[in-house]
Amino acid sequence: MSTLYKIIVSLFMVSFLGCSSASLVKSEQKLEQNGAVSLFQLKNYTDTPRAGMRSANIVAGILLAKGFVVKSHISQNAVTFAEAQKIAQRDGSASFIIGGVSEWRYKTGIDGEPAVSLQLTMYNTQSGAIEWSATAANSDWGTDSIGTTAQKLIQTMME
Repeated sequence: MSTLYKIIVSLFMVSFLGCSSASLVKSEQKLEQNGAVSLFQLKNYTDTPRAGMRSANIVAGILLAKGFVVKSHISQNAVTFAEAQKIAQRDGSASFIIGGVSEWRYKTGIDGEPAVSLQLTMYNTQSGAIEWSATAANSDWGTDSIGTTAQKLIQTMME
């Protein structure tokens, strides 16, 4: 094999493999329907305005597609655990979801890849016990949007 061919193949592999990465940690419990779920805006720990609302909107859509009854509170500002639990009790929801967004941006550089990092936790409304939890991060191809990257990431989190 020629040296030039080896260099071209190596560069292709580095660019192909280096553009997308993901990390996922989730609880052993599966995300299960056990009645309605109240969903709240995720806390925004990024510099991107409304990242908590945007990501919660995608979470709502995926939950609905999975057959959950969602009582949405994503238009409200992010709430504390105690506030979310009280609202979920008033809603008559069996569970509620809160969480945070740590990254929601396009990376700087030639390709400007989207990068998303989220944490979601579902709690039992009555006891406050954790029913399900997942934390994940993903960066994707420069041709993808933050929305599609986040949707793929959230779907993986909820599998």
